Amino acid sequence: MGGLIFYSEDAGRVFGLDSQTLIQIGLNIINVALLALALSKLLYNPVRNFMQNRDDRIRSQLNHAQKESDDALALKLEYEQKLAEIDTQRNVILEEARVLATDNRSRMMMDAKAEAEALKARAASEIEGERERVREEMRQAIIEVSSLMAEKLCRVSVDSITQERLFDEAMRELGGMSWRS
Repeated sequence: MGGLIFYSEDAGRVFGLDSQTLIQIGLNIINVALLALALSKLLYNPVRNFMQNRDDRIRSQLNHAQKESDDALALKLEYEQKLAEIDTQRNVILEEARVLATDNRSRMMMDAKAEAEALKARAASEIEGERERVREEMRQAIIEVSSLMAEKLCRVSVDSITQERLFDEAMRELGGMSWRS
């Protein structure tokens, strides 16, 4: 059997190009067209719709990802700008702190100098007061010694030799006195 042979009801007929064959061919074409139409409605359109929805969803996700990327880039730029502003503010604050520290140091130095000058003036005043007191004590001591000398001179009428001896004696007594400071 070398080939495909179609048998029909007639035993002698293998293939005939008659109206029945043409009708069958036409019916087969209509069946194929109906089948293609049915398959396109049942399979192709849902698959095409699924693919279109998938394409739309992917496009939406890409747009969303691009928007988020743009937002992230904007946030990054804003963050970097704020960091730069913070650095600038930090430098300004540090400079103000340096100036304030320098001013405080200068003020403290002036206050310390003024206090030292006041202490020095008070010490000088106390020293001067002490000098006056010592002078007064010396004056009182000299007055006492002089009065003692005058008393001794009055008691004794003395000649010049005795007077010199009494003067020397008084000076020794004065030298032996301890001065209070």
